[in-house]
Amino acid sequence: MLTTAKPSKCKFCKQRLEVVGHKIHDECVEKWWEDQKGKIKAKAEREQKRRDRARLDGMKTIPKLIAEAQIEFNRFIRTRDALEPCISCGAEPPDLSSLHAGRDAGHYRSTGAAAHLRFDERNCHAQCVHCNQHLSGNAVEYRKGLVVRIGLANVELLESDNDPVKWDHDTLRHIKADYRAKTRELMKK
Repeated sequence: MLTTAKPSKCKFCKQRLEVVGHKIHDECVEKWWEDQKGKIKAKAEREQKRRDRARLDGMKTIPKLIAEAQIEFNRFIRTRDALEPCISCGAEPPDLSSLHAGRDAGHYRSTGAAAHLRFDERNCHAQCVHCNQHLSGNAVEYRKGLVVRIGLANVELLESDNDPVKWDHDTLRHIKADYRAKTRELMKK
């Protein structure tokens, strides 16, 4: 039994091919080749940008990585405590439609005094800008609110924790990615 092959369509212009077995018109070959060169060039440019980003990311200093991780951590804290009142003065949460919206991620033990606790979720809670910035953290009231939220035993553990931490590149990148993912997860809920 003999079967005849059906004429197919050109892969480039989608017009019917007259010659059985061909995949592209002769006049489309040059256009197709230019199209392929453009795709190859675009792919090479994307790959170069990816390599450049990776190289630049590898050149980041520890302070730069700490700052980036701190941004993600603070965003997580503000999202986590979005419906909670200020830990120090009890002010109700404001409209949270803008970036900070009157809320800071206030640390009980400051990052200057206890840098090793900067990414400790027990040490950081949503605080109104007034308490955090204008009252220098409002530490006495913060402690009272902290005892209510996490308990006296945990507050005393925070106060007595003085173990130094030496941050490295990989740990800071992991912290940044971790808190970005946690924030996205909270925002989905």
